[in-house]
Amino acid sequence: MPEDSIDHIDFEHLNKVALSQPLVSHIYTADPSAHVFNGKIYIYPSHDIDAGEAFDDLGSHFAMEDYHVISMEGVDSEAIDNGVALHVDDVPWAERQMWAPDAAYKNGKYYLYFPAKDYNGVFRIGVAVADSPVGPFKAQPNAIKNSFSIDPAVFEDEDGSYYMYFGGLWGGQLQRWRTGHFNPDFPESPTAHIPNDEEPALLPFVAKLTDNMLEFAEKPKEIEIVDEKGNLLLSGDNERRFFEAAWMHKYNGKYYFSYSTGDTHFICYAIGDNPYGPFTYSGRILNPVVGWTSHHSICEVNGKWYLFYHDSSLSKGVTHLRSIKVAQINYRADSTIETLNPYGA
Repeated sequence: MPEDSIDHIDFEHLNKVALSQPLVSHIYTADPSAHVFNGKIYIYPSHDIDAGEAFDDLGSHFAMEDYHVISMEGVDSEAIDNGVALHVDDVPWAERQMWAPDAAYKNGKYYLYFPAKDYNGVFRIGVAVADSPVGPFKAQPNAIKNSFSIDPAVFEDEDGSYYMYFGGLWGGQLQRWRTGHFNPDFPESPTAHIPNDEEPALLPFVAKLTDNMLEFAEKPKEIEIVDEKGNLLLSGDNERRFFEAAWMHKYNGKYYFSYSTGDTHFICYAIGDNPYGPFTYSGRILNPVVGWTSHHSICEVNGKWYLFYHDSSLSKGVTHLRSIKVAQINYRADSTIETLNPYGA
């Protein structure tokens, strides 16, 4: 539900009929990446602040500068804010805009993966390490080599391999890497370098991580998202094509790659047989929420599956002040996912 359509919304009624309520209300949080570590839920969101930046299609108003980790004993338990886990001032290579993060656990260490703009204004992806799932996290001195764009999501497969999925259009700069190198054109335009409508859409990327979880073990590969005939989704198919917010989970032996369609505000998913794809478009998980962005994660908790997401209902539609939420998702007999409506039927 884009910001320009909120003028006549009755937010009191909207919040009454909402599928779920904000997990925390003392700060604004968005882009929740949820995991179960040691039987407890840990959510790694971005931290929205009102930095006074004007709204634009490059996301300049999303001026986040730190991360808080939210923990819960269960999906119906109180959500606890564990304080600042990492601040941009403590990341040597990063200047600003610490956008949507994710986390992973391996061999007694916790890893926080995050995008930020470096001092050249280029989004890179960094990693910070801690002994606790709530931090504090210590950042590596440099961004991950050959990393670019935004929205890292790290998936642990059953064989112990870890993969990072990433990418985002417009302000996420993915379109500026079409040649394999960053296009430094100035001023930036959110639609410059985007393929024509009849051309294949830009694709997200995946890379296996090294054993120490700190670097790519391979050159990032594009992830093909195809229709039922096996054809790549087109750039003009903006109700199905990838925009940002990559996530991977596995259900009944299949790999589910889910993502946001950005300017059309759907959370969609595609199914494949291996972590590299190709993935066949299979439907929508979540219909549009209040606020321009939609960003999510999917996590299994005690045998049930949950969608963690955000909206701007608490801030009454201010798109850069969002709140994280959670709702159960259900699979049909054919392993497709029932679509959720965030504000009732």
